[in-house]
Amino acid sequence: MDDKKLKTVPLNKIKISDRFWNRYTHLVKDVLIPYQWDILNDKLPDVETSHCIENFRIAAGEAEGDFEGAVFQDTDVAKWLEAVAYSLAVEPDEHLSYLADKTINLIGRAQCEDGYLNTYFTIKDPSKRWTNLKEGHELYTAGHMTEAAVAYYKATGKTEFLDIMKKFADLICRTFGPEEGQNHGYPGHQEIELALIRLYHVTGNKKYLETAKYFIDRRGVGENYFLEEEKKPEYKQIFPEFAEYDPRYSQSHQPVREQKTAEGHAVRAVYMYCAMADLAYEYQDEELMEACKTLWEDMTKRQMYITGSIGASGLLERFTTDYDLPNNSNYSETCASIGLALFGRRMAQITKDASYMDVVERALYNTLLSGIAQDGKSFFYVNPLEVWPDNCIERTSKEHIKPVRQKWFGVACCPPNIARTLASMGQYIYFTDKNTVYVNLYISNEAQIDLDEGTTKIQIESDLTNTGHIVLKVTPDEGSTNNLAIRIPDYVKAYTIRKDGALLEHQDICQAYLTIGGISKQTEIVIDFEVPARFVRANPNVREDVGKTALVKGPLVYCLEETDNGENLPAIFVDTKQEVREMFEPELLGGVTTLRFKGKKLNVDTWKDGALYDSREMAFEEVNLKAVPYHCWDNRKTGEMLVWMKEMF
Repeated sequence: MDDKKLKTVPLNKIKISDRFWNRYTHLVKDVLIPYQWDILNDKLPDVETSHCIENFRIAAGEAEGDFEGAVFQDTDVAKWLEAVAYSLAVEPDEHLSYLADKTINLIGRAQCEDGYLNTYFTIKDPSKRWTNLKEGHELYTAGHMTEAAVAYYKATGKTEFLDIMKKFADLICRTFGPEEGQNHGYPGHQEIELALIRLYHVTGNKKYLETAKYFIDRRGVGENYFLEEEKKPEYKQIFPEFAEYDPRYSQSHQPVREQKTAEGHAVRAVYMYCAMADLAYEYQDEELMEACKTLWEDMTKRQMYITGSIGASGLLERFTTDYDLPNNSNYSETCASIGLALFGRRMAQITKDASYMDVVERALYNTLLSGIAQDGKSFFYVNPLEVWPDNCIERTSKEHIKPVRQKWFGVACCPPNIARTLASMGQYIYFTDKNTVYVNLYISNEAQIDLDEGTTKIQIESDLTNTGHIVLKVTPDEGSTNNLAIRIPDYVKAYTIRKDGALLEHQDICQAYLTIGGISKQTEIVIDFEVPARFVRANPNVREDVGKTALVKGPLVYCLEETDNGENLPAIFVDTKQEVREMFEPELLGGVTTLRFKGKKLNVDTWKDGALYDSREMAFEEVNLKAVPYHCWDNRKTGEMLVWMKEMF
C-alpha cells in the first residue's frame, strides 16, 4: 500500500458548468436547502412533521414539549448543515451563513455541560445514555454532527460548531475504550468512526483516530456486545423488530478483518467500510485493506444492481445472499448508494485504481439522481428496478415500494443525504498527486488545482452522456511540468485521444488510468469515447434476470415507462440484435437522450374471455418502444416502470 494516497481538490477550487449535472447541483442552493430548512422548522403544512429544530429548542430549555421523531432525528439537521457547508464552499451566501450560524448556536445551547449532545436522550430518557448502543444511534448521530462540523469549519473557517463537536468527541473518547472503567462497546449503526477520522484530520488530535480504530478493532470480537447488552437491567428496547437480534445485521458477527461477504444493513455496512479503508491507510494496515478489497469484490460483483444500488431486502434494509437481486421488491436505499460512492472514492484514492470509480459513477448517475425529483421537492428512499403501482400496497411485502416520490419521510435520512452529496460533487471529479492530476468523472467544470510545481488550470467541456465527446484544456503555471491521468471507463470499448490535434497511439493504461505526461504549456486534450446504446445481460446466477436484457448508454441505465409504452411492461419482448436509435430531446425532462427500438408485446385481447390459465398460443403485436434514463422515471405521470426486459430468442 502506498503511504501517500491521492488527494481530492477543495470544492472552492472547482466550478461545475455541466449541462447534465447543473440542473441538480443548482437545485441544492436554489431549492433543496431552503425547502429542507422549511421542513426542519415545520413550516410546510402538507409535509410530514419533522420537529427537528423544535427538538433542539426543547433540549436547550427554550421551549416546552416532548421529543418527536426517530431516535436519530438530529441527523436531519446535521446533514442539512453539511450540505450548507459545501454550498458555502462553492459560493458564499450571507443569508445562508446566517441561518447556519443561528442553527449551530442553538445546537450549542442544547449541549449538556459534559459535552453530550443528543435531543432524544436529553429530552426523553436522560438516564439511559449509552445503555442501548444497539438501537440508540447516539454514536451514529454524533458522527453526522461531527461530519457537518468539520465541513462547516473547512468551508467558513468558523470554529463554533467544531468546538461543540470536539467537546462531544472528547466525551466519547473518555467514555469508550479498552481501559478498565471505560465502555467496551461499539456503535449499533456505524458512522462515528469515519467522522472521528475526519475530525482528526482537521485537529491533528490523534485520540480521535485511536478511538475510531478502537471501534473498528473491537467490533465482532469475543462475546457479541449487543447480545450481552440486552441482558443488562438498564437496557430498554427501542425497536420491537430487534427483539431477536442477528449480529450480522450490524456487521458485528465476526471481527471485521475476517469478514468476506457484505452482510446486514447496507448503509451500516458501507459506512463501516469507509472507516476501514481510512484506517487501513492511516495505519498502513495491509490486512484491513485486503478485507476492504474482499468486501468490495463481493458487494459489487455479486450483490449490486446494475444501477449501482445495494441492499436487496425490504426487511431490515439489508443484503441477503450472493446474486439475490429481485427487481420489484428490492430496497436499494438511496443512502446506501451514497455510502457505496464514498467507499469507492476512498478505495480509488488509496489504491490509485480508477476501476473503483466505475462503480462510483454508476451509483451517482443512476441511484443518487433517481432519489430526487427534478424539481427538488420530492424523493425516493427506495429505488426498485420494476414498479407496478397497483401492487405497491401497504401492509404487504411491497409496502416499502413507492410508485411516486414522497415530499418527506418520518425517517428522512435520504433527502438531506442527497443534498450533501450533490453539494459536494466536485470532490469526485479530480484527484491529485505531486504533479499529476487524475480525472475521474467527465463533468464540465473549471478548476484551479494546486500541485507541487504550482497551480494548474483545467477546463473540461463534456458531452459524456450524449456523444462521448470531451475537451480538456490544461494550463500549467509557467515553468512547471504536469501530468494528466485520465480514467478510461469500463463501458468504453473504443476511443480516440488527441493532444493538440495529434492522435495519441499505443498509450499504456495502468489501473484504468491513461497518463499523458510532459504538459508544460497550454494544452488541449480531445477525447472521443464511443458510448453507443447497447443491450446488456446479467450473470446467469442472477435468477431474476435470466432471459432478460437491459439498455445502457455510457454510465446511464435506461428504463421503460408506462407513459411512453403503455401498461403491462413485463409483456414486452425485445430482439437485442436490432439497432437502437438515439434521439436527444431538449424539451423532455430537461433535455435527455432517449432510445428508440422495436419490440413485441403479448396481445391481451386474445384473453378477453377472462381465463386465468390456459394452453393457448401466445399472440404478439409489434410495438415501437422508447426508453428514458432510469434516474428520470416518475417525473411525468405515475405509472409502471421496467429496467430488465424479456429477450426474444
